[in-house]
Amino acid sequence: MTGMKTVRDRARTKRWSGEVTRHSDALDIEPDLFKSADPHHIAESLKHSAETSTRRKTTPFRSAMSMLVFYINRAGRSLSPERRDVLGRAKQELRRVFGRPG
Repeated sequence: MTGMKTVRDRARTKRWSGEVTRHSDALDIEPDLFKSADPHHIAESLKHSAETSTRRKTTPFRSAMSMLVFYINRAGRSLSPERRDVLGRAKQELRRVFGRPG
């Protein structure tokens, strides 16, 4: 059964992505940030984390957007339409607070 993941492998993968969200090597984000109902708060907090980080490998904007997109992608189908909407608006707000078009 080469190439197929076992139950143990899938569980390990889930733990890995959760660890990245909680303990990013590049950004220190506030606990439960992505549970916030306020897209502006999410964007401002990610911006602050990215700008103050000394471990990031790219621009603050790219680090912040990468963390947000990573969370959205890893949550996948388990995100409710309401959460997906809030996080989508947080992406727009993140662009705005960094002064980026689009």
